[in-house]
Order: sequence, then structure tokens, then C-alpha cells
Amino acid sequence: MATLRSVENYQDHDAVALAELIRDGDVSPREVLAAARARAAEVNDQINAIVVDVDRDEAVPGGPFEGVPFLLKDLHQDLAGYPTSGGSRSLSQLRATENSHVVQRWLDAGLVVFGKTNTPEFGAKGITEPALYGPARNPWNLDHTPGGSSGGSAAAVAAGIVPVAGASDGGGSIRIPASACGLFGLKPSRGLIPSGPHFGEALGGTATDGVISRSVRDTAAMLDVLAGAAPDSPFLPAVGSDYAAEVGAEIPRLRIGVCTASTINPDPHPEALAAAQSTADLLRDLGHDVVELDSAPFDDAALAKDFLTTWFAHCAHSVADAKRATSATDSDFEDDTLLMAAIGRATSPVDFLEAVANRQVAVRRLAEFHTEYDLLLTPTTATPPPRIGAFEQPLPMRLAQRGLLTARAGGLLRHTPIVDQLVKDNLGWVPYTQLANLTGRPAMSVPLHWTEDGLPIGSQFVGRLGEDGLLLRLAAQLEKARPWADRRPPLT
Repeated sequence: MATLRSVENYQDHDAVALAELIRDGDVSPREVLAAARARAAEVNDQINAIVVDVDRDEAVPGGPFEGVPFLLKDLHQDLAGYPTSGGSRSLSQLRATENSHVVQRWLDAGLVVFGKTNTPEFGAKGITEPALYGPARNPWNLDHTPGGSSGGSAAAVAAGIVPVAGASDGGGSIRIPASACGLFGLKPSRGLIPSGPHFGEALGGTATDGVISRSVRDTAAMLDVLAGAAPDSPFLPAVGSDYAAEVGAEIPRLRIGVCTASTINPDPHPEALAAAQSTADLLRDLGHDVVELDSAPFDDAALAKDFLTTWFAHCAHSVADAKRATSATDSDFEDDTLLMAAIGRATSPVDFLEAVANRQVAVRRLAEFHTEYDLLLTPTTATPPPRIGAFEQPLPMRLAQRGLLTARAGGLLRHTPIVDQLVKDNLGWVPYTQLANLTGRPAMSVPLHWTEDGLPIGSQFVGRLGEDGLLLRLAAQLEKARPWADRRPPLT
């Protein structure tokens, strides 16, 4: 009979397996939760993944994940009675009055939420180093970032606290930390998962909730829990299916285009190139038709400009919204957040609407690409996970930034080196992921490569709208051919 007498034994099971043990009566939900809490007590001081404790131990009976421990991301995943800080001091004391749709669906599935995970302020960076809680750290090497903005969730899963955790993705925030922590991460198609009740479309439709997991089948089963429109959803969802059944299903021979080129970062790290090449070689071994592309099927520099134009405007709205909801002042926000918000406020409505309209250009180019290729393959990131503090601005730059902010010179900020540095820090190491957000296409990061220094770096696949199931089929095939779940970081 299976037992969970040790934390090590607990870590050997994914969420689907834990649910089966509980359902069969081999273990109790309290025993499983105790194992998760024990593991958190062992490692969380080192990785700083869980930043809010949740005092719950009861599961909704009969759900597919009844009794399985779970963590929410501390961004837009509201749990009634608990704050959702978004990594910001401005919201850290504001308690949610109701559950967000995705949280309610997780609770209805029987998951036991016992904490919320670290995220950068308003999820605005690909690293997780908020001033409020301090940096989350990568279990593979504590000197490096677990990525962001779902960095705390990824660190918790990689460290064995939970097999799967809540995440969200507005510019790569599921795929980037999945890559950095050697995990599987799927950004679902636009509209597949509801964003309500407070948002009809998070980040204007570019963001979606989801999970980060160790196994493909956990992500597939979680997608079955989350998929489908809510009564207050603004649109019909993308085409759904029995996603759990996609895992292990027969997969046709696919035609896959490989692209490592980027004008944002014209010199990707050799390990990023090696990750994509190794994945391409594996795909060929599995019988797929893989074609090396000379150039990207879209203008990634133009796409990045449009992405940041809307991102800065949404940051300005987030700051204003936080001030309306609380008594927060500028001192309750990080300097980088205030900088992005100032640029956002200085953006004209015409420029903002043009950036939104330009998304359709990327949609059309990607649609043309998909008439010839089933999937686009890129590295998930252009470099291995950076060191903690790598993007901290030097003191003279910070002082200049504060001076401009004090002078309320938002219009001038666009023309200073500060903005160039901000763009470089935000997108330089993650130039590949925004495409799927702006076009609404499903995309995933698969952990198939580790650097010589032992750091993971993932391979990203982008598919056609609604073909989340095809991505899961391919991920399961790759997982079987080159298993990763038993590959554990030194921390474990």
C-alpha cells in the first residue's frame, strides 16, 4: 500500500497520482497536506517562494483533485478573506471579498490551497524580485532567478513543495519560469480560461491564468478543470476538448519551423541555441519534419514596441487602481513601476490604439506561417536564468530616474537611456514569448536541456489558436522520449 511517511516519498508523486492515492483511501488528505507543509518548512526560507500563508485544510469532496495541496499565485488569483498583493506594498493589506473564477474552479476540483506565491510588482517583469517580499530563488542554483512573473510558483514546484501550482502569463510569465526551473508550462489559447469576475480580459486579452507543473498530465488535467467560459466572460472560449485524453494519444507527423533569430537580442546565448537544436534533433528522431528558418516569421522588434506600449499603459492603470482602492501613495510602489506608469500616462490614446491594432499584423503573419507549419519552435529564453540582482540599476541611474519622476516628466522619459535600459532588462533575455500573448495563440515551454552549469533552459512551441490539445500531445511524446520529472535540483 502506498504511503507518504516521508517528504521524499511525497515528492515522487504528481498531482494526478496524489489524487488517486487519496481517492483509493491509501492516504488521507491531511497526511498529504502535512507532507507539503513539511517540505515548505524545509526549503521555503531558502527559495522564498511562498509569501502568504493560507489557513485551510478542508477539500471540496468528489473533485478530481480532492485533497491535493496547491498554491495560488499572488497576482489576480483572489481568495476571499486573503490579500492579493500583486507583489506590491500598495495592495498587501487589501483582502479579497470573493474568489476569482479560476480560484473557485480549483477549489471546486478539491484542491487544498495553503499559500500564495511570490511575484514581481504587478507581474511586470520576467524575474521575481519584489521589494515587498524580496527575491524568489531558483532551486537549481540559489544565486539565480526562477524567472517571472510566476517565479514563486515555479520555485515551489521545482523544490517539491507542490507538484503543480497556480500561474499566469501576460508576456511569458508561465513559460519563462517553467524554463528557468526545469518544468512544464503551457499558456492556453486566448479565451479558453475566464479572467473574471474583476477582469473581462486581463491585460486586454493578452494574459491568461494556468499552471506550472512537473508532469504534462497534471497540466492537461488542470486545463480540464479551468477551461470554459463563465457567465460574465466577454467572448465564447476557444475550442475545448478532453485535455487529459490528449496525453499519450497518437500524434501525426508534424511540420515544425525552428527559429532562434531575434532583433531584440541578436546574439542569443549558446546554451539557448543548444536547447533549440537539441529539441529539433529529438523531434527528427521522433519522425517529425523539422525545418530551420532563416528569419522570424514576424517582426519581433515592432512586436516588442507594441507590447511595451500597451504594457506601460496597463501599468499606469494598475497604479491608479491601487491608489483608488487603498490609501497608497507613490512611496508604496517600486521606482521601476512608477517609471513604467509615468511612460504609460504619457502615451497618447492614438499610440495606444495603434499598438493594439498592430496585434492583428502579427496574427496574420503567424496565421500565414501556420498554413505551412504546424508549430513554431524557439528557445523559451535567450539566456539561462540570470543571477539575482542582475537587472538592478546603478545608483546614478536610479537617482536620475527619481528626479524625472519627481518632476513628473513622463513625456521626457521616453527619450532617456533609462527607458532603453528598462526595455533591455525586461525583454533582452526573454524576446521570444510575447508573440503568443499578443496573438492569443497557445504556447508551451518544455524542459529538455540543461546547461553545463546545471541550469535548465526550455524550448518553446507556438501553435494555432485552439490547438492546445496538439501541444499537449507533443509535450507528452517529448516527455516520454526524454523524461524530466525525476531530474531534481540540488535543493531536493
